[in-house]
Amino acid sequence: MEIANDPVIKKSKRLTSVVWNHFERVRKGDTCYAVCVHCTKKLSGSSNSGTSHLRNHLMRCLKRSNFDVSQLLSAKRRKKDNTVTVANIGFDEGRVKEEYIKPTLIKYEPDLKKDEIINFGGRKFDQEKSQLDLARMIILHGYPLNMVEHVGFKVFVKNLQPLFEFVPNNVIEISCMEIYGKEKEIVYHMINKLHGRINLSIESWSSAENSSYLCIVAHYIDEEWTLQKKILNFVTLDPSHTEDLLPELIIKCLNEWDIDRKLFALTFDDFCVEDDITLIIKQRISERRPFLSTHPLLDIRSAAHLLNSMVQDAIDALHEVIQKIRESIRYIKSSQEIQAKFNEIAQQAGIDSRKALIIDFPVQWKSTYLMLETAVEYKTVFLLFQEQDLSYSSALTDEEWGWATSVTSYLKLFLEITNVFSSNLFPTANIYFPEICDIHIQLFDWCRSSDSFLSSVALKMKARFDTYWSKCSSALAVAAILDPRFKMKLVEYYYSQIYGSTALDRIKEVSDAVKELFDAYSICSTMVDQGSALPCNSLPSTSYDARDRLKGFNKFLYETSQNQNVASDLDKYLEEPIFPRSSDFNILNWWKVHMPRYPILSMMARDVLGTPMSTVPPELAFSTEGRVLDPTRASLNPDTQQALICTQDWLRNESGDLSTSSSHVALPLLIE
Repeated sequence: MEIANDPVIKKSKRLTSVVWNHFERVRKGDTCYAVCVHCTKKLSGSSNSGTSHLRNHLMRCLKRSNFDVSQLLSAKRRKKDNTVTVANIGFDEGRVKEEYIKPTLIKYEPDLKKDEIINFGGRKFDQEKSQLDLARMIILHGYPLNMVEHVGFKVFVKNLQPLFEFVPNNVIEISCMEIYGKEKEIVYHMINKLHGRINLSIESWSSAENSSYLCIVAHYIDEEWTLQKKILNFVTLDPSHTEDLLPELIIKCLNEWDIDRKLFALTFDDFCVEDDITLIIKQRISERRPFLSTHPLLDIRSAAHLLNSMVQDAIDALHEVIQKIRESIRYIKSSQEIQAKFNEIAQQAGIDSRKALIIDFPVQWKSTYLMLETAVEYKTVFLLFQEQDLSYSSALTDEEWGWATSVTSYLKLFLEITNVFSSNLFPTANIYFPEICDIHIQLFDWCRSSDSFLSSVALKMKARFDTYWSKCSSALAVAAILDPRFKMKLVEYYYSQIYGSTALDRIKEVSDAVKELFDAYSICSTMVDQGSALPCNSLPSTSYDARDRLKGFNKFLYETSQNQNVASDLDKYLEEPIFPRSSDFNILNWWKVHMPRYPILSMMARDVLGTPMSTVPPELAFSTEGRVLDPTRASLNPDTQQALICTQDWLRNESGDLSTSSSHVALPLLIE
């Protein structure tokens, strides 16, 4: 009944069938046409033709918008009982085709037959697939499982697809576990196919209910030289858990994922974790497979946690002064008259600061710094104000203002360095060495302060720093050496300032550590080239099996067969000029390009640069509370918790949505 295209003249007429929401009725002479608003095809529109042919056209119209088919079926299948009023669309014939959508109200039948399949362009409704899509959405965005029982959600879904059969949240939980199992298998195979090694970060979580959790995260650089991370396990700790059980949990994770032979470094968020924990893990793994035994690179502590701890030391020491500043600002802001008087004094004193006085949010130390910074700028105004307002009772002494000024300068350095660490979602290990060295040098000056209060604060911070430096300085330095813009020169520059007369000995220790690590990779490469059964991602152990008398032969062969006239990768790299510094330099791209030139050193660089020197995500960089699991997740059983948290991380990486600080994805998991 299709009609050929001809020029037409519209003539409006009231139409009652819902199908006319998708057609314009126009008349040319004595002939009425029905023009599809989606594809502009003309069909018979006379009253004698009915609307069945129009419905059939809409069912196969490829340009028709994707909206609920119930609008087409409701007129045919209305029932008086068990109906729900929902929003539908209408068409105003006086508007252009592109603006034809208009809200109206109709009734539709929500209980269509389960076996009735509606075909749109060859696509059929699939209940099972839709249910898995719903579970995947809940995982990806951190929605509560019981959202499937919310009335608003049910109405929304029924309007979209009346054939969807709702299921209780325990069924959705099963679907989530099914997705977790499939995604875990994908991640398992991907990790085990890596040529490089795996670094693990061990992160502590808590909840409002005082429960404790352990999150184990894998960090690595993939074959495309892209830094990656994946949560492997999220473990609910028993209330009786002690630190002695930590090695068992980590080893269990390594065995579960079969990556013990790939382990390169462990990073703990607490820099005070006992050294014995790392030694136990190392010993247990080396009993089964060859293992990298370079201790300084194995045991890493989070730099961001160190900074937060030192900041907290400074804030705690200045607690009374900070409280006075808070009360002073509250008093200034208590009335418009007092605020106006304060502003007048500032103008008379020539203080032209455009910063407004603010009260901090104590669990975010950056806000405390901003409060102190602004207050210090108005120091002169506060001193004059206390002389003119006798009711002002929170005034600081000159000595206290001196303390506030000095501590603010401490916090400014920590703020700048924290910004460097958190400016990149996954920063490579090479960026940490110069920042940590700057803190080391600055601590010397702070500790020499003639003020006993300031020197005591600096000494407490330095004690924390020294603990961290003794564990991590070698790893930091090696990572910096593998930055072609720095190499050994950066180590020489900072160590001469830090160690003075003993700098040469310290520099040699770092140089020897780099060569020792490179030799281990060279031996591994030699054994792979000779077809050894040892996997290329395993480095030789220093403890040999007494039954294998020739186990050290490969090392001997490597050491004695080297042609002294041929420089190694490491020698060539260190002897060549420093690469120019630039703001857009990408170290991973540099190594990817130069991999053919330095085949062995690039293997080493990939593992070292992929080591997480910090375990704090950008959105928590200035938080003093750490990671807190939200109540919705905390109420779930441990297996479901792990499934949802791990799978959310995997799906977000898969979708490329990694901006946790600007996205709501992580909000259900993190409470700042």
